[in-house]
Amino acid sequence: MRGCRGRGDVVDEVTVATVLASTLRVSTPLILCALAGTLSERSGVIDLGLEGKMLMCAFAAAAMGVAAGSLVLALAAAIAVGVALSMLHGYACVSHRGDQVVLGMAITMTAAGLTVVLGIAWFKQGGQTPPLPDAVRLGPLLPGVADAVKGWPLVGPLLGLGLLSHDGFVYLALAAVAVVWWLLYRTRFGLRLRAAGENPAMIDAAGVSVKGMRYAALALNGVLSALAGSYLVLALTPSFIPNMTAGRGYMALAAMIFGKWHPLGALAACLLFGFLEAVAIRLQGVALPAALGGGQVPVQAIQALPYLMTVVLLAGFIGRAAAPKALGTPYIKER
Repeated sequence: MRGCRGRGDVVDEVTVATVLASTLRVSTPLILCALAGTLSERSGVIDLGLEGKMLMCAFAAAAMGVAAGSLVLALAAAIAVGVALSMLHGYACVSHRGDQVVLGMAITMTAAGLTVVLGIAWFKQGGQTPPLPDAVRLGPLLPGVADAVKGWPLVGPLLGLGLLSHDGFVYLALAAVAVVWWLLYRTRFGLRLRAAGENPAMIDAAGVSVKGMRYAALALNGVLSALAGSYLVLALTPSFIPNMTAGRGYMALAAMIFGKWHPLGALAACLLFGFLEAVAIRLQGVALPAALGGGQVPVQAIQALPYLMTVVLLAGFIGRAAAPKALGTPYIKER
């Protein structure tokens, strides 16, 4: 009996560790994308183009990875595309005071169509790319350490499988939360960036360029969006698939709003979304209790859980969250 109970305990520990590992993996692109949106909107620029930026950057990373077979070049291509889209965003909305909401949606719709057209023209696989070679794919950062601690009693599976079995991007995303928090709240640059979104006239009077601060925020936004998009093809799936972002950009936007435009709040919301998706994956194929009619849990209902949670959070908290006061308002310098 003791041996059986021990086996059950191990299975429970492995299940918890598996869900934790899945939560961190699927949360990684959401965290990076939510941080990108936080920087942009803290400076006063609405970014509804996060979905499109992720998609374009995922395609760029996949195309370059297939063509060059280099992880560095794949990341460089994704970052170049992400920054270019952010600069386009800034040129239209910051320099020429265009409608920020319209341009963000235009970026997303353009990305959805352009990636398919380029994929068909270049690879002739219905918009998909060929699988990336193993040299381009991300592997576990600490495989030896993870294997060494898996056998430890009680905490072994949690540490080895749940926390130490990931690639470097997972830890990079968590570190980026701390870096963005420090940048926004502990540096002069962050103070000016937040002021650009709250009271741009004040920093303009102090001799700081409002446009310059917003462009800087958008440049960082482009880099983080590129990392989020490239992670989809470098770690989660072996090749680019049309519309593979599947609304993750909007989920990251919801997480940012739920987190009140704060890096730590956005992290908590992204982990919640990631946990729901991880649980949804585990529930596929699970049988319903006899009292509920038996049978399996509908796959469609399980897959809809993270998106339903996005709607609930937006409906319940978007009215309560106080956005930066100058968000979405082009700054016109007084003469």
